[in-house]
Amino acid sequence: MERINRWRSHGGWQEVWRHDSASTGTPMEFSIFLPDAAAQGPRPLVWYLSGLTCSWANVTEKGEFRAACARLGLIFVAPDTSPRGEGVPDDAEGAYDFGLGAGFYVDATQEPWSRHYRMRSYVETELPALIASRFPVDMGRQAIMGHSMGGHGALTVALRNPGRFRSVSAFAPICAPMECPWGQKALGGYLGPDRAAWRAYDACALIEDGARLPALRVDQGAADAFLETQLMPERLRKSCEAAGQPLELALLEDFDHSYYFISSVMGAHLDWHARLLTA
Repeated sequence: MERINRWRSHGGWQEVWRHDSASTGTPMEFSIFLPDAAAQGPRPLVWYLSGLTCSWANVTEKGEFRAACARLGLIFVAPDTSPRGEGVPDDAEGAYDFGLGAGFYVDATQEPWSRHYRMRSYVETELPALIASRFPVDMGRQAIMGHSMGGHGALTVALRNPGRFRSVSAFAPICAPMECPWGQKALGGYLGPDRAAWRAYDACALIEDGARLPALRVDQGAADAFLETQLMPERLRKSCEAAGQPLELALLEDFDHSYYFISSVMGAHLDWHARLLTA
């Protein structure tokens, strides 16, 4: 594992690391913010999963999380969204919503994707073990959050791993990928036509099948161009209400799908996570 960048920021250090991944068969990069409090002992850990076209860099450069994490003593980890490098396949037409930057946090079963596109295994198993072995994290106090495709990833990772995360939140998540164009393209392409296999990667389906979360918060911009056709937060609300799953869902006037929105609510989400991580 190699540290490729390090910057002093607020009350801590922002770092970027590269390592060889057994899950993807490629080098992978992630960013990690280490508050100064981590020097005194293990700290709670917040995972952040990014959206389509993004890497670790988007939230690291535009998410405005470091001041809050330094104040709250939270370690913040942001992995990449797909494998990258020589030999990694991409969408033949260069589409932004499939292939590079669009791993959808699944373990692909279809060729040619199945060799490298194993982001579920990477973010669910391999990277957590690596972080736990190398950094001063308290793995008994974990939270997870994400944006858009990464919101979908945060919800589904947490729902598949009961008891791992004390809190889960999302910014404009893809709530029902089995029912929207982005999700249908990704799940069909990576997993094949059997929709039963898709259910493990759909938050609404997982909730309907019995999975639960201890605390769930979703913020959605009311001016988001993808609100009705791709994100479907009302579909999530209905699934949660039917299942008795607690959900804090807020529709925020004037906000869109961008990092202007995410950075505006990031601090409130981290405060919320910190309360639950230290309860």
